[in-house]
Amino acid sequence: MVLFTVFVAVTLGITAWAGRRRRGTVEFYTGGRLFSPLQNGFAIAGDYMSAASFLGISGIIALFGYDGLLYAVGFFVAWLVVLMLVAELVRNCGRYTMADVLSTRMRQRPVRLAAGASSIAVSILYLVAQMVGAGTLVGLLLGQSGGRAMTWTVVGVGALMVVYVTVGGMRATTWIQIVKAVLLMGGALTLTALVLARFHGNVNDLLNAAAGGSGHGASFLGPGLRYGQSWTSRVDFISLALALVLGTAGLPHILSRFYTVPTARSARRSVVWSIGLIGSFYLMTVVLGFGAAAVVGSGEVRSSSASGNTAVPLLARDLGGGAGSTGGTVLFAVVSAIAFATILAVVAGLTLASSASFAHDLWATVARKGKASESEEVGAARVSAVVIGAVAIALSLFAQELNVAFLVSLAFAVAASANLPALLYTLFWRRFTTRGTVWAIYGGLVPAIVLVVFSPVVSGGPEAIFTGADFHWFPLENPGVVSIPLGFLAGWLGTLTSREEADPAKHAEMEVRALTGAGAA
Repeated sequence: MVLFTVFVAVTLGITAWAGRRRRGTVEFYTGGRLFSPLQNGFAIAGDYMSAASFLGISGIIALFGYDGLLYAVGFFVAWLVVLMLVAELVRNCGRYTMADVLSTRMRQRPVRLAAGASSIAVSILYLVAQMVGAGTLVGLLLGQSGGRAMTWTVVGVGALMVVYVTVGGMRATTWIQIVKAVLLMGGALTLTALVLARFHGNVNDLLNAAAGGSGHGASFLGPGLRYGQSWTSRVDFISLALALVLGTAGLPHILSRFYTVPTARSARRSVVWSIGLIGSFYLMTVVLGFGAAAVVGSGEVRSSSASGNTAVPLLARDLGGGAGSTGGTVLFAVVSAIAFATILAVVAGLTLASSASFAHDLWATVARKGKASESEEVGAARVSAVVIGAVAIALSLFAQELNVAFLVSLAFAVAASANLPALLYTLFWRRFTTRGTVWAIYGGLVPAIVLVVFSPVVSGGPEAIFTGADFHWFPLENPGVVSIPLGFLAGWLGTLTSREEADPAKHAEMEVRALTGAGAA
């Protein structure tokens, strides 16, 4: 409790300090664009390395070995797409949100409506996933269980994220993410060193012990334990991999981070820093996952949490000396505090991104037709942050029994299906039109949600949300392999059937701006 209280006090202090700055839109949405590439690289890493990364990937590896390792690969490879195709161009073409890029050479109203709706949908899905995870995880780590503990945890996390965003804006959110990234990297590095020290630095001994502790023997170190039992599971993995690799470049809270640095070159350097940090972190999660299987045992991890989310805390307890020991208790508490910091930082970034989409794209540009003052727009962003936070809290309270991994993968699938096709077509296709943009967004958004509703994740299986019902007809758990191509196809068809011709002058202007930075905000 002391560690939790100290972290909350520090982050509230950062928020109060940031809230004393000037209150314009540039300050609220981008922190004044004054962050260095190193600072923004740490903030991007802090924004991306969520509780699902710290606890989820290690847990999956502890339960399924090699197949869990593939998750870490997918999350990391996604940043190559961001670096090569998105970072600099988005920084040069946009101002605050993804819709700024999409509307550069398109009609404002329909494009901002579609992009704003998609961004808010992705952010809320991601928010619900994080807050459901917070309710389950933090309640467990504090030694409490049941609906009341989960409810108060969700409400507390939601209230804190609203305070961070409404008072401190992007500056407070960024520094909270930097602090969280440092804590997370430090905690992961400490646990990794302890695991390697337990096996005297011999990775081969670690893997052999993990195979023995898993209950699966040598098959634990080979492919097919989770994905490979049937053709649907193989296709499902391809679908999940597509969503993870392509979805990152369409996540609104990741794209908004590129506007916090002064130039496009700084944006690219930020991504390089973040790739180094994220890559190092995912290498450590691999060690932690196999370490949990070797030290704790897959059976004990599964009995504690069927999804494996408690693998790292259990590993920390055993590395510190075991249950009831002082060292085990302290290390367990440190990991708990880091997990809590991880959740708070991610939900703050998501809330800011969704409130920016509403205030800047839907309210100031569409509803007020660009006539709102900066103070009015910032006020709308603060109000929308409260509303979005309340919606996320309410949905999280009703969704406490839902599968967190399902919610996260859905957010990635929606981002890859709706946001990425529109973004890439806008940046690289000269003939792309307003109708193509709108069709690409809705053509990916609607199928992704519909296919999940009628998938075995929702009904028709022992682990489904509605175990007593069966209305599924789509065999895959993740819709990415279908919805992502549909998003690209819809954008192409919308452009071909559009009566409106693309404006070559606007495309040339955007191309020069994207590649050189001339005229960038």
